[in-house]
Amino acid sequence: MTSLRHTIALAGFFALAAGAPGALATSGPGCYQVVNVESWDVLNLRSRASAKSAIVDMLRPGNHGIIAGEGACTPTSRPLPSRWCRVTHYDGDRTVTGWAKRRYLAPSDCP
Repeated sequence: MTSLRHTIALAGFFALAAGAPGALATSGPGCYQVVNVESWDVLNLRSRASAKSAIVDMLRPGNHGIIAGEGACTPTSRPLPSRWCRVTHYDGDRTVTGWAKRRYLAPSDCP
């Protein structure tokens, strides 16, 4: 039942994204993968764009679900690796939105 709810929620997200101007498409650019993190470590997804904010999720390199970008990484006045990106993490039955430092994210096509 939970898996069915997740499938329906994820399908709804992609259906809305495909129809919304400027939103993520069902495939192509707009997603990320975790980089610059050791295989035994995790990338902490934060509640706000700050290393001091609460951890809302932990992303394992090479073993995470879909990480979809939620707009431009900020602040644009800083070098790209120093910016924070708002992302939504879809993994199995869970969907979590939070912030990650751009230096740990590499652009990837969405599935």
